[in-house]
Amino acid sequence: MNVPFDFQDLRRFPDLESDNLVAVDATDRLVLAVAGEAIEAAGPGRVVVVGDRYGAMTLGAIALHGADDVRVHQDPITSEQALAHNANRAGLTKRFRQLPLDHELFTGATVVLGQLPKSLEALREIAQLATSADPGVQIFLGGRVKHMTLTMNDVLADSFAEVRASLATQKSRVLIAREPRPDDGVPAFPMRQHLPDLDLWVCAHGAAFAGTKLDLGTRFLLELVDGMHPSASTAVDLGCGTGVIAAVLARARPHLSVLATDQSAAAVASTAATLAVNGLTERVQVLRDDAMSSLPDASVDLILCNPPFHLGTSVHAGAALRLFDAAGRVLAPGGELWTVFNSHLAHTKALARAVGTTRVVRRNAKFTVTVSTR
Repeated sequence: MNVPFDFQDLRRFPDLESDNLVAVDATDRLVLAVAGEAIEAAGPGRVVVVGDRYGAMTLGAIALHGADDVRVHQDPITSEQALAHNANRAGLTKRFRQLPLDHELFTGATVVLGQLPKSLEALREIAQLATSADPGVQIFLGGRVKHMTLTMNDVLADSFAEVRASLATQKSRVLIAREPRPDDGVPAFPMRQHLPDLDLWVCAHGAAFAGTKLDLGTRFLLELVDGMHPSASTAVDLGCGTGVIAAVLARARPHLSVLATDQSAAAVASTAATLAVNGLTERVQVLRDDAMSSLPDASVDLILCNPPFHLGTSVHAGAALRLFDAAGRVLAPGGELWTVFNSHLAHTKALARAVGTTRVVRRNAKFTVTVSTR
């Protein structure tokens, strides 16, 4: 049964709010329009939503097309929180459930809705897992035309026999896939690669930043590990990605109690896998959290951070600024935040405001490393 619902009531909370950042876009609306009949024909528990940013697809499928017991996976914890908040406002809190990105999410599904991820590997992981859905499943993944490539069709075609694109509407388009190909039984994710210069295995799920490669900024920062706050007893890898910083820090500084934290489910799972394959599981705690929100004030001696400079597909400093503010709250007096960022970004003043005295430790044409003291 459909219920009153207005997309304009949706909010990004607790994520950043800004004039150029929206809670619902043309892609959300187009996916729901193209998939509407399929959603209405699906029984309870047969609709899956992946990559719903703030709840528009999940709540739209429920309120506008009668979906029930919708299975949802959202990679950022802030997206989960935004969906919960918007569902509460709309009175739809009991109509969906959150699940990890695995075969259970898709088993028996007849309709899969979602936003196309930025990463081809993230799309590949979704497509491979979605082959465990009902044989008659229909996949509807939408994106902005300017961010879509023909390679996305090819990735879907590796797992589905039929792939086609909808007509473009308001600069958005939907890729539609049917007829899942048989699963070969070989798990492709997390991927794994050995980094000889660090003598470290790196594991990565599809949505993890940089995959199994070592990000150049992270490499630049890691060369300075030995000089970071020598008397520190606690440390945090803030925005841990695949866990490389946490793993190197734990191995180089055995006396440190290390925490790796990220808001991304893929990052946390990747970090846990990286630590396990390198025999470091007992040395590092892994936590999915939004900007260290569950850590007490003034509780950590050392924080390392390679902050993002994008929010989705938008270039925006807000995500980095939130991490800097969080570091200022969590660092103990005399604690240090070591940050690496692209040299053209004006982060030094922001770091000084959020944390304390900030100096440039190292700089080249591409990257800058700073240390900020609380």
